[in-house]
Amino acid sequence: MKVSVVLVNWSGLHHLKDCLPSLVAQTYSDFEVILVDNASTDNSVEWVREHYPQVRLLCNETNVGFAAANNQAIRASAAPFVVTVNNDARADPEWLAALVAVAESDPRVGMCASKMIFADRPNVINSTGINLDAVGIAWDRRGGELDNRLETEPVEVFGPCAGAALYRRAMLDEIGLFDEDFFAYLEDVDLAWRARLAGWRCLYVPAARVFHVHSGTAVEGSPFKNRLLGRNKIWLIAKNYPMPQLVFYLPLILLYDLAAVLFTLIVRRDVSSWQGRLDGLKGLRRIGSKRQAVQALRQAALDQGRLWRYPLSPLSWPWQVSLRYRHLKAPSPEH
Repeated sequence: MKVSVVLVNWSGLHHLKDCLPSLVAQTYSDFEVILVDNASTDNSVEWVREHYPQVRLLCNETNVGFAAANNQAIRASAAPFVVTVNNDARADPEWLAALVAVAESDPRVGMCASKMIFADRPNVINSTGINLDAVGIAWDRRGGELDNRLETEPVEVFGPCAGAALYRRAMLDEIGLFDEDFFAYLEDVDLAWRARLAGWRCLYVPAARVFHVHSGTAVEGSPFKNRLLGRNKIWLIAKNYPMPQLVFYLPLILLYDLAAVLFTLIVRRDVSSWQGRLDGLKGLRRIGSKRQAVQALRQAALDQGRLWRYPLSPLSWPWQVSLRYRHLKAPSPEH
């Protein structure tokens, strides 16, 4: 088995009825599907067992989160490539074949990003990977742009959105899996940042298309999601931002983060972002110990002469940051 396709499900039976048929219809055949169920209450497990007995099921008694559930499946598999896909995504038949072909073209390609299209707006891009700027803000690359079916060549990007991504197992063996402390959100940015520090590449694959119900599990802009995003952003920067660049950019990082918190407090009258920051600060000691291991990856890459620089996106003015999310139904400055 060359590829393990991993899905995490939490009471998403209505999404699985579109997702699983699209996986079965893939033109690429050398793969397995592993579904991790996080204590669903909508008969998802029973339905999958009845209609897709070939799917490997891992069932949790509680919702352990997106990061931990993906890690469960990765540890239970042995394929050289791991592909994560959201249960609320529907893949084109050529999706998997396109990802594998690009991954096999270069052994230093550790990650591949899909073209994710809004399911309810099939001509509008949801994501073509991750953008990251110098103040540590991450967002969906090309989100809101019109889809261009004529683009065919892979392009270097910072990292993939884990909603439809390929990861090379050799890379995961070196840098580790998703950080389970994140629970959900920005765990893919964290993994991509570690990979880039360690000298791995990421390519966006225009031919690998999926149609995605954005925030089909957790509502965009909800207090739950914003609190996790606020907490995880603190941890993301504390773990991964290299020195001495962190010292140089720290004043700007704090300025932009203050602007994001004030935006949610004043404009949206939502305290969840501030609560998330407090949660992040409380966990900094534990995250600090992880930072040492992450920065050691960077040093090892430098010692071995591997390219560790990665493409950063230009800064926007603080009052323009929210424009990056205007294509979402409930824009959030936290993503």
